Amino acid sequence: MTDGIYTLANDGVFDQLVALLNSIEANAGKDMPVCVIAYDQRLERTRAEIAQRPNVTLMDDETVFARWEAFSTQVWQTHAHALDTWKSQGIDGVYRLSCNHRYAAFDPEAPFDRFIYLDADTLVLDSLDLVFNHLDHHSFVTYDFQFQHPKHIFNLESPRLLEIFSQERINTEIFCSGFYASHRGQFPAEQRDWLVSKLAEGESDVLYLRAPNQSVLNYMTMRSQLSPHNLAIHLPADQRTGNSVTNSSFEFRADRHMYHNDRRMTYMHYIGLSSKLFKQISTGENIDFPYRDVFLHYRFLHTPNQKPTLTGKPKPYNAPPSLAKRVMRKLGLAS
Repeated sequence: MTDGIYTLANDGVFDQLVALLNSIEANAGKDMPVCVIAYDQRLERTRAEIAQRPNVTLMDDETVFARWEAFSTQVWQTHAHALDTWKSQGIDGVYRLSCNHRYAAFDPEAPFDRFIYLDADTLVLDSLDLVFNHLDHHSFVTYDFQFQHPKHIFNLESPRLLEIFSQERINTEIFCSGFYASHRGQFPAEQRDWLVSKLAEGESDVLYLRAPNQSVLNYMTMRSQLSPHNLAIHLPADQRTGNSVTNSSFEFRADRHMYHNDRRMTYMHYIGLSSKLFKQISTGENIDFPYRDVFLHYRFLHTPNQKPTLTGKPKPYNAPPSLAKRVMRKLGLAS
């Protein structure tokens, strides 16, 4: 049985990808197999980086991607107004369709029997044996606190929601699509067809349009009775940690590990932060954002001589635009 890690990336998230790969090597093992799933064909720097790492491969099989893109399109064609809503926003077809390339991890042609999927804006901070071991007993394993915010997963105003999923399941099974573990072969073609048929019966009303991939993946797992096993709920209280960058109580200690309440963290997700921030700081722009020193540590783990020296007063990452920028936006001269 082959275990491995997937992520989804292109050159747009190159700096984050390097940091993630370095963190996997440092904390999950140099021999841990990793497969980078291509978000699109912007891959020049990505391919060059992968070529230097014997444990890392690239998945860019358009035939495999086409299966999952077709499924995703069928899903959203069942929704009453999703495609029209996105079209009014200048989006042709399904919003962020390429995000669904991550589903290729379930494909029969995928390389790993058991896998952990990680968004590129995450860092592995400890061994992942804990997660893989739970796959011995569960079809789907997660580790986050997204269940506390179900409005980012489903349309809570839909009258169909509680007809499909009990409140207890919503309270315990919802997860963030940036970190999950499962097995190859989940969601075969006949299962996907069944899911589309249920959505076409009106269940698509429960989907959340602003995070389509995340909403659909939650629907897929919960509707298929996979019952995601969330370690943030099921681990003993004295063993679990937080993992979102929005938590300000993490510690990056002298041993170069991250801790939460004196417990070493498994991973950290820089959720909600633009990929531009990581590119800016990697090229020396003094941008301040949560746990940036941790990111820089892993980004330049193997090239410390290239680590930028940040000078001057750091600029807050969420600073409001300057007056000049606001004027240019109003005139349509800036984005």
